[in-house]
Amino acid sequence: MRVLIIGAARQGQALARWLVRRGAKVTLNDRQPAGALHTSQAALAGIPVTWVLGGHPVDLLDDADIVCLSGGVPLTNPIAAEALKRGIPLTNDTQIFLEVVPCRTIGITGSAGKTTTTTLVGRMAGQAYVGGNIGDPLLNQVDEMKPDDLAILEISSFQLEQMTLSPGIAAILNITPNHLDRHGTMEAYTTAKARILQFQAPQDTAILCRDDPGAWNLRSKVRGKLYSFGFSPLPDGGYGIFIRGGVIYMRTKEVETSLLDEAEIILRGNHNRLNVQAACAIAVASGLKYEAIRDGVRGFSGVAHRLELVREWNGIRWYNDSIATTPERAIAAIRSFDEPIVLLLGGRDKNLPWNELAALVHQRVDHVVLFGEASSKIAAALAAGKLGSHPRTMVKCTSLKEAVRCAAGQARPGDVVLLSPGGTSFDEFRDFEDRGEEYRKWVLEIP
Repeated sequence: MRVLIIGAARQGQALARWLVRRGAKVTLNDRQPAGALHTSQAALAGIPVTWVLGGHPVDLLDDADIVCLSGGVPLTNPIAAEALKRGIPLTNDTQIFLEVVPCRTIGITGSAGKTTTTTLVGRMAGQAYVGGNIGDPLLNQVDEMKPDDLAILEISSFQLEQMTLSPGIAAILNITPNHLDRHGTMEAYTTAKARILQFQAPQDTAILCRDDPGAWNLRSKVRGKLYSFGFSPLPDGGYGIFIRGGVIYMRTKEVETSLLDEAEIILRGNHNRLNVQAACAIAVASGLKYEAIRDGVRGFSGVAHRLELVREWNGIRWYNDSIATTPERAIAAIRSFDEPIVLLLGGRDKNLPWNELAALVHQRVDHVVLFGEASSKIAAALAAGKLGSHPRTMVKCTSLKEAVRCAAGQARPGDVVLLSPGGTSFDEFRDFEDRGEEYRKWVLEIP
C-alpha cells in the first residue's frame, strides 16, 4: 500500500515506523523545510521513507492509496481537501491504533484537564500503556501489547474529527470554547468531541461531567453504560461519582462505596477536583481495585506546566500554568487561589472571547502583566471594565521574559505570581511546554 503521511512530528514518525514494518511504501511530507527537521529525520534514520519537505504539493496524491494526517493538519488543508475530493481515505495514528490494538482501551478527551486525568488514571492502573496526544504515540508500542493489558489514551478534537472507532471506555471531561481557529464554530468543535462516543457498543461505558453543559448535553448519544461525575447531585438512578460530607463516593448498580476524602487531594482548584473525580469514575469502570484508585490520588501533585509550583522566593510563590491556552483555563487557574495574584496573560489569540476572564480579573487580580501578540486584544477587553481596586496596575511587555522581570517588580510577600496566559505559545515559542520551560528557567534566575 502507498501511504502518504502529512506531518513529520511524533505522530507522523510513529506511523512511518509502524507502516514500514508492515511493508507499506511511505512518503512523509511536512510543510517545514529540511533544515528545520533534522531531529525528525534523525529519529527515522535507516527507515526507508521518501521525504518531501517545504510544502504540501497536491500531486503527492497521485501515488497515494491512503493519507494519514497528523493532529496539526486540518481537513481544510488543500492537500487534505483534495484527498477527500478524490475519495482517498483519510486516517490518523489513533484510528490505526484502535483498529489493531489487542487489549482494552480508555479514551479521554475534553477542552481542559485531559493530561492531568489521563496521567492520574495511569497512576491508578500501575502497569498500563499511557499515551496518545501526550507522551509517546501508542502505535509505537502496540505490537508489544497483550489481550490482558490496558491502553489509556488522551485524544484531541483534531484526532477525533477523522475517527470511525471509539475506545471501550470513553470520557468527555468538558466542552468549552477552544480551537475555534481550527474548527470554526462551537457546533463543529462539539461534533468532533462527540465522536469519541459515536462508535461505542452497548457493552461499552461513557463517562461525562454532569456539571459541564457541553459534556452533559451529549448524554443522549451514549450507546452503553453511563457514569457521571461532578459536584452537583447524582441523578436518581444514575451511576457515578458524587460527594457527601467531604468524601468521594462511587455509586454502581450494586452499592455506594467511599473512595477517599477530598482532603487527600493535593491538586489546587475545583477544576482539578473534577479531574480527580473523572479519574476515579474511569478507574472504577475499568475494574481497577479501590485501593489502587486511592493510592493513585494520594501524593499526586500534578503534571508539569499545569499549576506547577516553580519557586517560593521572598515569600512569593511562582506558578507555571503554561497549559492555559484559552481564557477558560486561565479562569480556572485564577479561581484556584485566594491569595493576591500577579497574573501574566498573553501569547497568541485563538479567536476566543476574553470578556468573562476580564470580569474575573477585575474581581480577583491585583496586577496584570500582558505579553505577546494578544496583549492589545486582552488590554481592550480589560479596558471595557473600570480599572479600580482590581487590577491595581496593568503593564504591557513585548516578551514573556520581560513580563517575568516586570512581575518580579510588582509582587510582594504573600502574593502568587501566576503564568496562566489564556493564549497559545506559537507567537514566541515552539509549544506550551517550551514556554513553560523558559518561564521556569527565568523565574529560577531571579536573584
